[in-house]
Amino acid sequence: MRLGIAALIAGYVLDLLLGDPEWLYHPVRLIGKYISFAEKRLRKRGGNLRRSALILTGSTTLLTMAAAALILWLLQLAGRVPLFIGMALMDWMGIAVTCMAKEARDVGKALKKGIEPARKQVARIVGRDTGNLSEEEIIKATVETVAENTTDGVISPILYALIGGPVLLWGYKAVNTLDSMVGYMDEKYRDIGWSSAKLDDLLNYLPARLTALLMTCAAFLTGLDGKNAWRIVRRDHANHKSPNSAWSEAAAAGALHIRLGGTHLYFGKPVEKPTIGDADRPAEEADILRVNLLLYGTSFLMMLIAATTGLIG
Repeated sequence: MRLGIAALIAGYVLDLLLGDPEWLYHPVRLIGKYISFAEKRLRKRGGNLRRSALILTGSTTLLTMAAAALILWLLQLAGRVPLFIGMALMDWMGIAVTCMAKEARDVGKALKKGIEPARKQVARIVGRDTGNLSEEEIIKATVETVAENTTDGVISPILYALIGGPVLLWGYKAVNTLDSMVGYMDEKYRDIGWSSAKLDDLLNYLPARLTALLMTCAAFLTGLDGKNAWRIVRRDHANHKSPNSAWSEAAAAGALHIRLGGTHLYFGKPVEKPTIGDADRPAEEADILRVNLLLYGTSFLMMLIAATTGLIG
């Protein structure tokens, strides 16, 4: 088995065992600090913000990849064992299965305490306004976020690590962080964030579709409705402003027999979105655990592909 694949498997196992410990200063925070610094400098400089967007996107991505490559080069000088350990740690910090599942479970725990604690808790993982969400809306928001982040936080990082090791994984993470910080279509970010949003869409194009397929398979494996998941994927995969988000959300909605999407408030303004799935039943608290099962099952299937690739290679 190739060193990179073995390190990726080790990193995945570390994520399952440890998640993202609070004591760990996550590299994404460093990327975020650079993005904030560079954005302020580019805005202060003035000029065409759409051109500045290219500088922001390019510099963030290339600097992140260069830093990852430098770390690996230095570790390689020390030998294969330090290199393996470093690659495994970098892969671990780039995969977010356990962290996402924990955040979702915390929403479920908050619901048991009342609607207000649940609204505050779900606000940690969604971009929409949560102050007036009902219990069912909180559950649906959690399901949508876990489903979408199965692509962004799990399948995409694993796929890019499989293709290009930690360097490409962290290049992807840089783009994804850019998109989460400046990739909005409102007046403030429309120009400075357009290139980040477009590149994020491009990098997630294949992983999103792969996630839908794997999540459908995971639905079969976890006792959920895989047949309906695939039906909803085929029917509703385009029901989103993003070219990628509806793929995994449709798989989850179909597997759970609930309806996602619709109109929600963002920064006090209603944003109309198409619906995804059928309202065969109301969403319930147990759906948070079910979508976590899909998250784990989908990630396991992806790692099975990675391991198989390593054995063949």
